Amino acid sequence: MGTTQLETVPEPKYWHLKTVLSEALDQDFAVGEILPNERELAARFGVARATLRQALEQLELEGRLQRRRGVGTTVAPPRVGVAVGSSGQGWPGESVDGWELVDADGAEAALPSAAVLKLLGGAAVADQPVHTVRRTRVSHGQAVAAELLYVPAASVPGLSAIDGPAGAARGRAVLRELQRLALEGQDRSVELGSARADDAKELDRLPGAPVLVVTTRYFTAAGTAAVSVATYRADTCRLTFGDSGDVEITHEARVAS
Repeated sequence: MGTTQLETVPEPKYWHLKTVLSEALDQDFAVGEILPNERELAARFGVARATLRQALEQLELEGRLQRRRGVGTTVAPPRVGVAVGSSGQGWPGESVDGWELVDADGAEAALPSAAVLKLLGGAAVADQPVHTVRRTRVSHGQAVAAELLYVPAASVPGLSAIDGPAGAARGRAVLRELQRLALEGQDRSVELGSARADDAKELDRLPGAPVLVVTTRYFTAAGTAAVSVATYRADTCRLTFGDSGDVEITHEARVAS
């Protein structure tokens, strides 16, 4: 990896350094190879470590680098194309979709955030118990997404007869009862976010790492029956869409799971 003179470059130093580093990744490094430490890289390019970190963070955001616990910063493989569904997709867990059930909380657990409650129907469900199902999406043997699925108790009234303690068995029961409903449709939004501590642990990332947050609402004739908040690794995932390709731009706050 060579050096370059950055003092005369009119654009921000970190942005030019990002370009130089990107070219070096293509020429001098293999996928999975560990980069030199920050001190060595900063000295090699004659920049402050803060400038170097900005460049590395941008390359991570673009999927060129991965920061791994106990390993360091490595060259990332090409992004994996992950389908996030189409207008014809069914209920969560209805078909083989790469998701693995992890756990579920009972309806007596704490209520979801205000943002999720708003998507579920606001005041209409504010005093209702809500089941929370946790799932992980795996692609090529790697966890690429962590999902929280929120299902109001009113959406699965038949669950009471088979209700059990929190865990995977409860999660399967919630999904099974949800699939008994007639799905009328769904809508979906995608936005950039930062990994929370629990998401980072699920996805083998560092807290604050860039992620893509996919929020899906599932509708029946009676209204919203469930809300999914799925956190995808932004460094490894390239989200693809089916026959529903509309893009809606809003300025609302990010849904917090």
